[in-house]
Amino acid sequence: MEQLNILWTSNDKDTFMNMVAMYSKNSIKSGWWDAVNIIIWGGSTRLSGADEEVQKELQKLMEVGVTVEACKACADKMKISSTLKDLGITVKYMSKLTGLIKKEAKLITI
Repeated sequence: MEQLNILWTSNDKDTFMNMVAMYSKNSIKSGWWDAVNIIIWGGSTRLSGADEEVQKELQKLMEVGVTVEACKACADKMKISSTLKDLGITVKYMSKLTGLIKKEAKLITI
């Protein structure tokens, strides 16, 4: 199975809407990747927890099969873990990133 991981760290909404979300959705719908996983980390954490349009788009992405995870340390620090969990986002510590890098998994960092 070919999986793409997108490490989304930018707090820029345009970057999310016009790259992260657009590419993720089209990747699943067009079969470019068997699976797409978005990892929310850093500045994207606050944007995800505060912006309703971003939240709706994340839910649409999950509906088409994109998985979405958030860094628990970031979410806890910003006091939005429960908000992200309520959206259906998996909130956990991201030690898995090291594993993805070591096994040379497909990873885009934005």
